[in-house]
Amino acid sequence: MSISLSFHQAAEVNMDFITKKEIDLVALLQKSHCPSAGAVVLFSGEVRNHNIGKSVRYLEYEAHTNMATKMIAEILLAARNRWSLSIAFAQHRIGKVKVTESAVVVITASVHRGEAYASNRYIIDRIKHEVPIWKCEHFADGTKEWGGNCNCAKDTGDVNKHLYEFESV
Repeated sequence: MSISLSFHQAAEVNMDFITKKEIDLVALLQKSHCPSAGAVVLFSGEVRNHNIGKSVRYLEYEAHTNMATKMIAEILLAARNRWSLSIAFAQHRIGKVKVTESAVVVITASVHRGEAYASNRYIIDRIKHEVPIWKCEHFADGTKEWGGNCNCAKDTGDVNKHLYEFESV
């Protein structure tokens, strides 16, 4: 399956924007080449081994799958239209994700690198801040902490304002 499909075509072939399976970055990248694109950008959000001064064992993600799928599709379509992208794809894992594994991937392709980078950043920021996906960090000391993906309110003072809205994209 090619990921250069439009959203509607992707939906017809049952492309999963939310998955329990390990994300195969190499396979996705291999499917992300397009004759009209001079730039392909792949972002992989990976589980690191530390956070807030603690050692992390793994993360666990939950999502409102139907709503998350719809929202990711809308974000991808908005990016595709705004930057005239050849490819706009994103996939987020749910369930247990180990250290060094990819929790989320975003791939964009366009005629030039500026659009590919800007759109990729736009997509990941909106997914992280708007899509109903929650993570639980499991620490080496046996504790765990649930949280959403967005902590912007600490800086903006408003739960409806996100930091990326103040950056030029």
